[in-house]
Amino acid sequence: MEVVAKTPEREAFYQKIDGQNLAALWNVMGDIITPEPKSACRPHLWKFDMIRDYMTEAGKLITAKEAERRVLILENPGLRGQSKVTTSLFAGIQMVMPGDIAPAHRHSQSALRFILEGKGAYTSVDGERTAMEPGDFVITPSMTWHDHSNETSEPMFWLDGLDIPIVQFFDASFAEGSKDDQQKITRPAGDSFARYGHNLLPVDGKRSSKTSPIFNYPYHYTREALEQAKARDEWDACHGLKLKFSNPETGDFAMPTIGTFIQLLPKGFKTARYRATDATVFAAIEGKGRSRVGEQTFEWGPRDLFVVPSWHWVTHEADADSVLFSFSDRPVQQKLDLFREDRGNA
Repeated sequence: MEVVAKTPEREAFYQKIDGQNLAALWNVMGDIITPEPKSACRPHLWKFDMIRDYMTEAGKLITAKEAERRVLILENPGLRGQSKVTTSLFAGIQMVMPGDIAPAHRHSQSALRFILEGKGAYTSVDGERTAMEPGDFVITPSMTWHDHSNETSEPMFWLDGLDIPIVQFFDASFAEGSKDDQQKITRPAGDSFARYGHNLLPVDGKRSSKTSPIFNYPYHYTREALEQAKARDEWDACHGLKLKFSNPETGDFAMPTIGTFIQLLPKGFKTARYRATDATVFAAIEGKGRSRVGEQTFEWGPRDLFVVPSWHWVTHEADADSVLFSFSDRPVQQKLDLFREDRGNA
């Protein structure tokens, strides 16, 4: 829209209505209804080796119990001080040291864990405990009790993704701590996957949650699914081979506010350019390569992380067979009929 001209009479009018908590839409319409997405979110790459060094230093400064969660926030450089990796999502790297117990709590915010390094530490969610390995995708649904512990001899690192800014936007945040550091385990390990992870559902199962009943998607199953799909040789020009984690009850996304994906890029594969309205966080779990986001190129390897803002062109190129995990707010956008994508020349 063209900028509305200023006159003394108009300025006096604006000043007068300002005192009544009113403002003229015609002065701001071009800023709030934009022809294309306009965001302060910027592309950025975080090298995991650097983060690990800082986390190790933090481990000497504060305990998991004192910190509640020992996490370094991935702050988007365009959104500093807001605890945001994109305008709608939070991301951080959590470390659980040998002997640590991250105490039980619950909150309105839904959370995902994507395991980056370490093996054998535990997370417990609503009475079920699971061991975690690199590449596992673990869900903590809204308002479910959860705690973490590490009984191994090595530290454990994972990527946390939460819908904190979405919940904050709706003023719908609730949180509660537990009097006990660890919740009582009431279900056998693997119970949720045994019940729901094999294309079979309880015939009379009735659940109110919109989150998947599976809370740990083990990486060896995910990797096997990618290999099986790879055998069909059906490569997407923009994504290589990309799958979404789904809720077996509905076929929808595994989480109601966060879409989670896994994609395989074979050695030498270069994607066609792609852009979408859902700003996306990527984590490499295997391989190495580079991604061009807008005018920037990011070289990545295992456990490195980068963010692609809304409506920014992105291409990926793999120097070895590579697997990328990613998450975004696509479920929310699709349900609100806001999601849009552009496949460039694909």
